[in-house]
Amino acid sequence: MRTVLIYIQKPMDAIATPNGVSLAPGTMSLSALTSGTVGSVLGVGLHNGAFTPTERRLVELGFVHGERIEVLAQAPGGDPFVVRVGTTTFALRRREVETVWVEVTAAPP
Repeated sequence: MRTVLIYIQKPMDAIATPNGVSLAPGTMSLSALTSGTVGSVLGVGLHNGAFTPTERRLVELGFVHGERIEVLAQAPGGDPFVVRVGTTTFALRRREVETVWVEVTAAPP
């Protein structure tokens, strides 16, 4: 006998991509940041409203509008890198966070 699990996606109650986000100076993709950069999350995903499975998981993990983010370290080749969101630390590949938009508040020295 085989068990099949069915997952039904429900609409999210968190604001992942705030309306009217534009890439102002100091705003960039999380994948472009270097060690020591501090900022806050503006949103996840593109403006088409549909999340990829990776984007949905990032929102569930706390990558939501207004959350403080800091790039702590990166591997010699640059991938993976270590990011702290709020009080949680993650090791992520840069391709996983290409659509996480961040407002930079402090650049590395």
